[in-house]
Amino acid sequence: MTTFADKAIAYYNTLSAPATLPPDIGVMNPYQQPDVQRIVAEFYTKFFSDSNPRIFVLGINPGRFGAGVTGISFTTPQNLRRYCGIDNDLRDTPELSSRFIYQVVDAFGGAQSFYSQFFLTSLFPLALTKAGKNYNFYDDRQTTDILWPAITNTVRTQLHFGAARHVAVCLGRKNETYLRRLNDQQGFFERIVTLDHPRYILQYKTKDAPLYLEKYIATLHDCLNTGQ
Repeated sequence: MTTFADKAIAYYNTLSAPATLPPDIGVMNPYQQPDVQRIVAEFYTKFFSDSNPRIFVLGINPGRFGAGVTGISFTTPQNLRRYCGIDNDLRDTPELSSRFIYQVVDAFGGAQSFYSQFFLTSLFPLALTKAGKNYNFYDDRQTTDILWPAITNTVRTQLHFGAARHVAVCLGRKNETYLRRLNDQQGFFERIVTLDHPRYILQYKTKDAPLYLEKYIATLHDCLNTGQ
């Protein structure tokens, strides 16, 4: 039996950066590094060694301090150690999105419980940068248009890891525009529900973070219940 883990590990190990991006847009591909390949293998083997479908939780594209370093979506080196039990020698990095996501993971019952039901990923799988800062694939029209075939292929390929197709969770209100466009074109999911992006919550709505956390947990449970 080929597991979710088998498919995910094979996919990430063969990722390559697009060669046609505008010259001022950088791409980070950590999956070519042996340390990250080990982390990816250990992470997916630990949490995804089965063929059970997961609900996809889709961000924009990785940040340079999260998956841009570890290869694991929304996961810094320190959160990989603390919450996932995966040791690594990578330098700790500041990443607001990862901080909030792992509050969600913890509130959901921990990494084993969370990842047995959900798969964190992004519409485009590699971190983008401009002038040394995080960049989103939709921040300029040219980059969006160039990456759209890769985005389509990314999501289509990852669905074959083992996707629950009845619903997908979109992270970010602007991201929703592009996921809905993709879904209208391809029919990947029956329904899309959207939550505010973790970075937005901790950067602009810190005082209300507990309320957003409750909303996340309620939404995730609702997605699970509607699939039964």
